[in-house]
Amino acid sequence: MPILFWIITSTFVVSLISLIGVIFLTLKENLINKILLILVSFSAGALIGGAFLHLIPEAIEKSIEKNISFLEIFLFLIFGFCVFFILEEFLSWHHHHSQKHSEIKSFSYLILISDGIHNFIDGLIIAGSFIISIPLGFTTTLAIIFHEIPQEIGDFGVLIYSGFKKSKALFFNFLSALFAILGGILGFLIFEKIENFSIFLLSFAAGSFIYIAASDLIPEIKTEKEKYKKIIHFFIFVLGILLMLFLKDR
Repeated sequence: MPILFWIITSTFVVSLISLIGVIFLTLKENLINKILLILVSFSAGALIGGAFLHLIPEAIEKSIEKNISFLEIFLFLIFGFCVFFILEEFLSWHHHHSQKHSEIKSFSYLILISDGIHNFIDGLIIAGSFIISIPLGFTTTLAIIFHEIPQEIGDFGVLIYSGFKKSKALFFNFLSALFAILGGILGFLIFEKIENFSIFLLSFAAGSFIYIAASDLIPEIKTEKEKYKKIIHFFIFVLGILLMLFLKDR
């Protein structure tokens, strides 16, 4: 099947994750937060594994083929890390992995806008990965999905507590998620015309994955106080890495 088909299908599946929050409405808040920490631990591992086991090695391999210096590859990795740092620091783009959040109402629409930007970038990353190779596209999409599940559950909860009706929160969250499809299509059109751009995007994506895992997800895991739960979360984190290792060259 054509690459564009896989890009649109994958970004649409990622967008559908935004609807998952409705499933958790019937669960108690404490149970939701426990489940979220497990999902956060797994997604942190999947992002770290995706960056170091798939994106960076693939970018290096392609750079050798295209005679691109390693310095350029790692500069784009740092660039991706810094861009996501700027988004979080200056655009108030925060991932919410809990049903609790202070001053929610003033942030509700900003959350939707910043998530739209985030989803658009995810679409670009998915497009660039599929252009490099179909297996890499699937692996990257999977890593993004694992990250999106706890994020979208948290965001949905924030919108509900900010005063949104359930149907309205669901609609706007899904609308924001659809920007991933737009990013995927635009990425396909751009990367087909600009030589080697998809290679640099892999490095950029690796930087973004590392930033999200290290700055956003892992600190969330470390809020757990009970030692046995810390151990469980660590092993779940490792499990996320092992999944990416299992998918290597498959």
